[in-house]
Amino acid sequence: METNPIIEKIKKLLALANSCNEHEAALAASHAQRILSEHNLAMADIEASHKPDKADKVETTVSKTLPKWLRNLSAGVSTAFDCQAIHHPATGKMSFIGVGADVHVAVYTFAYLDRTVRKLCTNYMKHHVSSTIANRHRELMRQSYYLGAVSTINTRLREQKVQTPVTTGALVPVKEGLIKQAMREIGNLRTVRSRKSYINADAYTKGQTDGRQVGIHRGIGTGTGSQRTIGN
Repeated sequence: METNPIIEKIKKLLALANSCNEHEAALAASHAQRILSEHNLAMADIEASHKPDKADKVETTVSKTLPKWLRNLSAGVSTAFDCQAIHHPATGKMSFIGVGADVHVAVYTFAYLDRTVRKLCTNYMKHHVSSTIANRHRELMRQSYYLGAVSTINTRLREQKVQTPVTTGALVPVKEGLIKQAMREIGNLRTVRSRKSYINADAYTKGQTDGRQVGIHRGIGTGTGSQRTIGN
């Protein structure tokens, strides 16, 4: 296949990624990422013919109070895909702000990683934590596991970004400017200070280990066993 038709196909998918239908937008954004990967293309090849002129905002439902591990995850995903994440405690929503496909892939990745880490934690609690111990200690182990898993995932996301940057050098300041403008339009934003976390070392270490099993490669693929790729 020639590159131009491929790029045109990706552009159409990116247009669909702006759909108000969350499921359709997520599938389109992920399909675009898969084609980019299959044909060894970068977003630079697409962006070269279309300079962005605004940032998009995509909302996803979380909870009114976010645990530290989920705040850390949203920050890690946002950084990985050149976005910003803003939590709205009053509504239990989280807004991801980014340019083009970045923001849609970020939301899709965040939701996928959220679900996956929760499943891993449920399995850990079932098989490694006695149901007879005090609830307070069980919760400490649960949160420690979450923090450990997200720590590993965020490290891997940073490493992936170094190897395959989302944005080319020339467009970095353009995207940053558009995102800052979109955030100014939202209005006053409250900064949340993280409290010191007490952890259970064994649970944290187990979470770190299991975090290596989570697929974070861009694109769609069919994983086997516990190794999965984003989009399954």
